[in-house]
Amino acid sequence: MIKHISESLQLPMRNVENTIELLDEGCTIPFIARYRKERTGSLDEVQIAAISEMADKWREMEKRKETIIKTITEQGKMTPELEKRIAECDNAETLEDIYLPYKPKRRTKAQVAREQGLEPLAALIMLGREQRPDEAAKRFVKGEVKSAADAIQGAQYIIAEMVSEDERSRQTVRRQFERDAVITSKVVKAKADTEESAKYKDYFDWQEPLRRCPSHRMLAMRRGEAEGILRVSISTDDDECIERLKRNNVRCQGRCATLYREAVEDGYKRLLQPSIENEFAAHGKEKAEEEAIRVFADNLRQLLMSAPLGQKRVMGVDPGFRTGCKIVCLDAQGNLLHHEAIFPHPPVSKRSQAAATIEHLVEKYGIEAMAIGNGTASRETAAFMKSLHFKHEVKQFVVSEDGASVYSASKTAREEFPDEDVTVRGAVSIGRRLMDPLAELVKIDPKSIGVGQYQHDVDQSKLKKSLDLTVESCVNSVGVDLNTASQHLLTYVSGLGPTLAKNIVEYRRANGAFTSRSQLLKVPRLGAAAYLQCAGFLRISGAKNPLDNSAVHPESYKIVETMARDHKCTVTQLIADASLRKSIDLKRYVSEEVGIPTLTDIMNELEKPGRDPRNQIEEFEFAAGIESINDLSVGMVLPGIVTNITQFGAFVDIGVHQDGLVHISQLADKYVSNPGDVVKLHQHVTVKVTEVDTRRNRISLTMRGISHC
Repeated sequence: MIKHISESLQLPMRNVENTIELLDEGCTIPFIARYRKERTGSLDEVQIAAISEMADKWREMEKRKETIIKTITEQGKMTPELEKRIAECDNAETLEDIYLPYKPKRRTKAQVAREQGLEPLAALIMLGREQRPDEAAKRFVKGEVKSAADAIQGAQYIIAEMVSEDERSRQTVRRQFERDAVITSKVVKAKADTEESAKYKDYFDWQEPLRRCPSHRMLAMRRGEAEGILRVSISTDDDECIERLKRNNVRCQGRCATLYREAVEDGYKRLLQPSIENEFAAHGKEKAEEEAIRVFADNLRQLLMSAPLGQKRVMGVDPGFRTGCKIVCLDAQGNLLHHEAIFPHPPVSKRSQAAATIEHLVEKYGIEAMAIGNGTASRETAAFMKSLHFKHEVKQFVVSEDGASVYSASKTAREEFPDEDVTVRGAVSIGRRLMDPLAELVKIDPKSIGVGQYQHDVDQSKLKKSLDLTVESCVNSVGVDLNTASQHLLTYVSGLGPTLAKNIVEYRRANGAFTSRSQLLKVPRLGAAAYLQCAGFLRISGAKNPLDNSAVHPESYKIVETMARDHKCTVTQLIADASLRKSIDLKRYVSEEVGIPTLTDIMNELEKPGRDPRNQIEEFEFAAGIESINDLSVGMVLPGIVTNITQFGAFVDIGVHQDGLVHISQLADKYVSNPGDVVKLHQHVTVKVTEVDTRRNRISLTMRGISHC
């Protein structure tokens, strides 16, 4: 297994072996990547995750081998050579090919023919030793075999099945599909003119090489097929496949050769071709799903790692027309201080009253920033807020509302705000997203955040696993304040999970704020193993030991204390004095367990303890006077915010309540293979309008030839 993974990922065997050992010991991926660099050779989270996934697949294959060996042995057909081949096989596809002739199956035509005693006749035809096989077939006429023709046909069924289950034959057809397979999509005639089929119009008569079919097109066609609107097939040059199979299998002459060739053709059309088509359809969909999941995970990572405003007093605003704008005031820790509704817009239009309310609340609660949801009435509400006059500066930010309604109706929201309705909870979520997007968005099912691509069409267990790993990676990359983090956020900290997260919150509630990391060991059920995994990712602001508010792991505190003692200073002084840190010779502190990679990380952390890896937030304004799709015209150059990234391009919010699409071909003046290489989620960009389709509510944009803000 280690050799296979090492060769596949092009990583040193020792690093792979040590990583698997750490995973088997129960270590999390973030912990291994951050605190066990000496053992892994400084592998990053992506490499460790790949090792973990391949090890899991290998172990699944080993279990499959055990089942296969047991099944064949029970049939009395196992040989030393066959068992050796199975044991040494390192490819799941090849393993199933080896097993196929022995695999229990439904009562096939070939099986019936074998029961009728026609296997010797099949062997006779394949060997070609009988000049007149039709005459020889008469010897097999008995019971259900009524004639020589029946016997010949039964023998051909056996040959056809043997060819379809032959490893070499299957590989021959696979190679042909790999080279030349074409995916074809046709509309179901009865659905051609229906309303639900309109979105699949591009695929009513579509064809392209399978190897070039991108993930989003594959998933779109498969969705259309699942909805009964499209028929999707994968095919190759059947005639060429059949000829190759005949050349590979038929070695005899005369009448036997003719019968053999007929059986080969039947085996291909009836058994082999459908089997390989299904295989490639499954592989194609799996590959498309993997790409869609990767895109989703990349987008989610960018969203979770969005720049935070930080601990500021914030007003959260959930805009609306008829129902008004829901206003909440939050303190610097995100606690709800006040809420009410204002009605500055038609049809109520109590603008002056709304203005007086906002100005009063800003002054009373010392509001430093506003978070305005980007949904209905967002532009109008932002313009209204801009028109107001405050005694101190109040910055404005437009915040994505995606998933806010899901959160507001969730169990988590009900537990946080049992006495408030969904509108208040939604506005609180908008405000908190500005303060710390990561801490708030982890409370929402990632599929509801609006940054995916065909997320409902992919394998849901694989999607959940990938997104959970992404959330876990982001949470641990940033670090978590042990005394302010919600139970939901703590759940994703390395080594914790729901039960320990709940226990931490209950302990905090009963005993007050944590003053040291070591106090974690007093939390019920949080033992030494969990402490090892989680401690380095939890921060305690104002702790007596300054290292408790850093990413330095408690197991390394002695190293820092030794450094300070050697330089006749305290740890606090060492953190504060750059010249002291520069004078440290790291080689003096290398040991069997701790090497230069860990020591370098420690020094980087001492330079800026508990640093946040996220960028600084930037203010943004949409173009004035552009508030609906009807205000757009071709050629306009506008500021925008990237809201979603897919394989085929990026969606950009330009402030008209309908995102525009920058197709992948319009993202840059050069060729782009991956949109994520050019744009990032929530990036501020400048775009030009190239097409406006008000009937279908579609906007086409370009970023080519434009300098971006």
